[in-house]
Parts: sequence; structure tokens; C-alpha cells
Amino acid sequence: MDRPRRAFAFWQERIAFLAPLTAAAALIVATVPAAAQSMAPPGASTCSGCHGSGASASAPGSAVPALQGQEPEAITAAMQAFRTGRREATVMDRIAKGFTDEETRAIAVWVSQQH
Repeated sequence: MDRPRRAFAFWQERIAFLAPLTAAAALIVATVPAAAQSMAPPGASTCSGCHGSGASASAPGSAVPALQGQEPEAITAAMQAFRTGRREATVMDRIAKGFTDEETRAIAVWVSQQH
């Protein structure tokens, strides 16, 4: 076999080996943001029970507001107001007392980004 054909065969073998690996790596990288977005912080998944999610989000003007799309700072401030008793509630005051400031912030960021 002459030199150009050996070089071609050499690179053809490498490409045949690396192409599936490259495709697999690209697929993994593409799915990471979606997986990371779907991972709710502890306690966040319970919010949708009353506040709804996606198409089942609370109706405008409801006593139980939808949380998606709200600013995380507004959600955090409301939770702090419930926790300290500055905002009246039926159950949110007790729920808010169950979370630390860090947990509340993480939940607020996650919930506000849901669609």
C-alpha cells in the first residue's frame, strides 16, 4: 500500500472511531440544561399543588396567585412576610416557616422560571 492510501486509511479509522463519541458527547451536552432546569430544589414541587403549573396555573385575580413568571425577589419577599406574620395567610405562614432563607430563594428562582 502506498503512503497516501495508508494515511487515508489511518484517518478513516480515527474518524470512524471518534464520530460516534463526538455525537454522543454533543447529545449529552444538549440535554444537560433541560435536565438541570427540571431539577426542582427540595420543597419546590409542592408549590404547584395550590399555585398550579404551566397550563393549570392559577387564574389572574385568584386568592392563590400563579408563581411562574414572577420575579424571584417578589416571591422571596412574600415568603418572608408570611414567615414573620407581616402578611396574613391561611396556610402559607406555616409553610414559609419550614424553609430557610437559602431554600426559599432557591425555590423562588426555580418556580419563577417554570413555564
